Amino acid sequence: MRDPYSVLGVKRDAPADEIKAAWRSKAKSIHPDQNRDDPNASQRFAEVGQAYDVLKDPKKRDRYDQARKVAAQKHREQTIMQQREAAREAAERAKAAEKLMEELAKAEARKPQGTASGKPADATASEAPEDMLERIFGAQARQQQAKASASDSSTSGTTGTSGNGTSDETQAYSETDASGDKTPAAIAAAGSFITSLFKRLTGTSQVIEKAPDITAEATVTVSDFLEKKSVSLTLSDEREVRFQIEPGMTDGHIVRLKGQGLKIPGMQRGDLTITLLAARSDNFRINGYDIHTPLSVSLQDAVLGCETTLQAPEGEISVTVPAWSGSDQTIRIPGKGLYDDKGERGDLVMEIRIVLLEKPDEKVTDLMRHMRQGLYL
Repeated sequence: MRDPYSVLGVKRDAPADEIKAAWRSKAKSIHPDQNRDDPNASQRFAEVGQAYDVLKDPKKRDRYDQARKVAAQKHREQTIMQQREAAREAAERAKAAEKLMEELAKAEARKPQGTASGKPADATASEAPEDMLERIFGAQARQQQAKASASDSSTSGTTGTSGNGTSDETQAYSETDASGDKTPAAIAAAGSFITSLFKRLTGTSQVIEKAPDITAEATVTVSDFLEKKSVSLTLSDEREVRFQIEPGMTDGHIVRLKGQGLKIPGMQRGDLTITLLAARSDNFRINGYDIHTPLSVSLQDAVLGCETTLQAPEGEISVTVPAWSGSDQTIRIPGKGLYDDKGERGDLVMEIRIVLLEKPDEKVTDLMRHMRQGLYL
């Protein structure tokens, strides 16, 4: 279930009477009997009921608030653990790099000694990168490096990304060998550095591992979508980011901000993905690129038809209600909705709501009684 506060459109510190009023208003406007042309009406009505069931009970509301705080804290802790793990792996790669550089320095130091004396240079001096890799880290490291090179050549230099956010190149070093044993930790830690060094020596392009992404949510109003306003958002690490609403964005759209995710030494910075959530309102609801709004009509106007006005997101508009309009009908005004990715606009959809007089009327009551009994004057 989504956040009950967002479903009802109330603040987290809203009092009980405000929550109850919001629930009544929502339940009335989205009731399935009033939205027979909407296949999702029953689902939305049930969602509002579940949200009110959680927030109307102080104990349930307190448990939800506590669970949400725990989940937020857990997310922050996971982010910190990811940063620590990445730092540890970077330190292990640095140690492996230091060891490899020492061997390269030794080989370079032996090379002039052999040539100056007229003797053949030491075999290590002309040692190929593949042979040096095997001598320092063992045969398994060379096998793993060969697998990585073969994978790179088969994909024409492109690197895929696995479901957990790590590159295929890194995953290659964590696989089991033919005997079923795990690759030694030192080889796994040094794998990415060795591969990058080997690629540099052999002229192959280097691929930098990417840090995990950060996910967030932003509440956007209908006017923000229409006016393409700039939206600001404060992240869990207290950073404030801003982005511009663009055509094609709507409720549920995911905005990806490159290089705004986790920042880990030795890795390419991750991205920030923001899910746009349309602000809940009693007057307007977003469905795709269409804007839905209720249109209250009296019983006599619904039967006879009328001319009325409606307060739309961009100002007051005139509406013609056809005769014999029921609560299961809608009136569409094209080009008054949100902007799609082609620059075109959706529709403003008015959902007719038949309302009775504030006080009972004897004539109307008598007429309805005669209609029920099949008697007409």
